[in-house]
Amino acid sequence: MPPTEPMDDGDELAERPSRSARKRAAEHMQKLGVRLLALRESQLEALALPEELRTALREARRLRGQSALARQYQYIGRLMRALDATPIEAALDKAAGGGSPRGKMPR
Repeated sequence: MPPTEPMDDGDELAERPSRSARKRAAEHMQKLGVRLLALRESQLEALALPEELRTALREARRLRGQSALARQYQYIGRLMRALDATPIEAALDKAAGGGSPRGKMPR
């Protein structure tokens, strides 16, 4: 029997991230989106976020029920998946005062 050629489907599966990796990435983006709630409106405007995401963030600030907030956080995460996380992470680090050792006191 002649040797068989590898199937193209196997190559595509090898290149695609695993389901667990996709879920971890989605969870990371959701947590990043929830961290955006700590920023002031002027800081959010500087990030040039889509209007739909800004509206979702405003709505999350208004909500009080835990189940409603959980649904809103998932929605924010879904909107965040379409964005590049790098500038958002940099803005959050800057807002938190990260990256500058001057403000830290030695122990």
